[in-house]
Amino acid sequence: MTTPDYLEQEPAPEQLQKLHDEAAELFYDFLLAAAPPKDGLMVIGCSTSEILGGHIGKNGSRRLGEVLAEAALAEAESYGLTAAAQCCEHLNRALVIEKAAALRHRLNIVSAVPKPTAGGSFAAAFYQQLKEPVLVETIQADCGLDIGQTLIGMHLRRVAVPLRLTQKNLGQAIITAATCRPPLIGGQRAEYK
Repeated sequence: MTTPDYLEQEPAPEQLQKLHDEAAELFYDFLLAAAPPKDGLMVIGCSTSEILGGHIGKNGSRRLGEVLAEAALAEAESYGLTAAAQCCEHLNRALVIEKAAALRHRLNIVSAVPKPTAGGSFAAAFYQQLKEPVLVETIQADCGLDIGQTLIGMHLRRVAVPLRLTQKNLGQAIITAATCRPPLIGGQRAEYK
């Protein structure tokens, strides 16, 4: 699908395989570092445009979105986590998640279907790969992975703690990762009157 300000890219098969392998390793390393609770929530924001060296939201790849969604879902499942894919700003950064998880976590379901040009290639592919996908307005995830500066912070629980991963990029996209901890109330640094 092409719009005046959007041009879809089609990576070569060997580039897709390389990015799939790098993404699988990234998700594995991230989950080891984040150590989220079983049955926890994980948010992933991902710009296929940025991965391929373009500008976020301008030249994504459906096929790359499919490959990355497959890798993300496989790793999340192996850790017993619920993964949520953040849509782009055209859908107000809503999140794609399984309906059962949305109901279990009492999340506010909204009405939309992500597409590559409104939601993003990753979120659209993620939606297609779930059994019963829905969009929710917001979540409070236990950890998050941001591939391409998609701004996932609004969907993390307080207090977010940055993670330093070995892998700093996926393709051309910058990687930012976080886990969350409960707020520290008092403690050694607190001052009392």
